[in-house]
Amino acid sequence: MKADLKKLIKRTGPLAEDEVKNLLSYFGIQTTKFKVVNKESDLNNLDLKFPVALKVCSNKILHKTDVGGVKLNISDLDELRTEFKKFKKKFPKENLLIDQMAKKGVEMIIGLVKDPTFGLSIMVGVGGIYTELYQDVSFRVIPLLDKDSAIDMLDEVKGKKLLEGFRNIKADKKQVIDLIMKVSKIGEELMDKVDQMDLNPVFIYDKGYCVVDAKLILK
Repeated sequence: MKADLKKLIKRTGPLAEDEVKNLLSYFGIQTTKFKVVNKESDLNNLDLKFPVALKVCSNKILHKTDVGGVKLNISDLDELRTEFKKFKKKFPKENLLIDQMAKKGVEMIIGLVKDPTFGLSIMVGVGGIYTELYQDVSFRVIPLLDKDSAIDMLDEVKGKKLLEGFRNIKADKKQVIDLIMKVSKIGEELMDKVDQMDLNPVFIYDKGYCVVDAKLILK
């Protein structure tokens, strides 16, 4: 395990979004392309394609949307500079994250939760803004033994039809299964550290996927 990752997981409490995505990348999980910025000159040489999103990036702010900490679909550098100045006035002590906007796909949620009875468990379900409304999720205790366990989880989700060609929607089910196994691996390796992790939404494409937003709380 890399030294910087070892240092990271010695922390407690929530991590900032860039820290979570860096951890996911270590485990081979695909996330958005992003850059953390703090001053306006950081906007030069972004190496990101527009449109982008601007987010407050802090371990003190878990629910960014609730505090007006997310601006989506910024179309060019001039607009980004304008929004950057607004964000720095609102969050003067925090870093900001510029996220290359990902194309939309089938929305899934995958996460880890600490169950008081069974211990650390993995959760999979329909993602996006409807997660809490439909509660269409499946749970298993960590670690998953094999890919058949991941397949069984998906079979329990009513929204599985979205991964099986419903209304000609194309989604890479094999990559979803691979992602579930990688999240299980994170839970297995960090069993004594993870309190909660949410990858939501995860956009599933006809080939591949992208984790758009990620939260992780360490105990």
